[in-house]
Amino acid sequence: MRNALLNDRTGILYMKVGTHAQEPLDAIIARKAKEIEDEGFALWGYGGNTCHPSTMVQPFGRIFEKRGGRILLCMQEMNSSHFAEQVRADAYSVDGITWQDIPSGINVLGSRYALKIRDLRKVDEVLPLDRTIVAVGNSQGRQGSRYIQGRVDKACLELSPDAEATDEDDERTVGINLVAEIEQPYAFFLKNRT
Repeated sequence: MRNALLNDRTGILYMKVGTHAQEPLDAIIARKAKEIEDEGFALWGYGGNTCHPSTMVQPFGRIFEKRGGRILLCMQEMNSSHFAEQVRADAYSVDGITWQDIPSGINVLGSRYALKIRDLRKVDEVLPLDRTIVAVGNSQGRQGSRYIQGRVDKACLELSPDAEATDEDDERTVGINLVAEIEQPYAFFLKNRT
């Protein structure tokens, strides 16, 4: 994972994941894999403003697009008990103004936002947060390991150009259990019209 992630052309959207809208993570993974197989992409739903579609994720995607790079969704599995209703979003929007129907083969449940993903796969890797910084927003430049604390469960990160080689035993790392590539337009707003 170090070789795949830690370069200046790969952005890392870090996210803690688990049960969501009363659905266990394994069921979500299976459903998303089928959506990618059938539709060519899936929508990975989420909430919270630390990765707001238009102010964080889309600008983050454009930065790495200009560098000729890519954005990887790197997910750390955690225990969660998200009890939101399983309400399916039926419309998505890049800007929150112009809406289009979500294809019938894609189901995103109990979420305000979604990432457009493909190539979802389980992994057993490590992400050294000490070697990353926040890439966009008010906390831009803050060390990833200091930003991901307490209630912060997602972040747009990049390799720190000033990262010093540290003793791997002392480095703050997180286990990454699931990875997907995020593709244009990177993130959407969601709503249910009914």
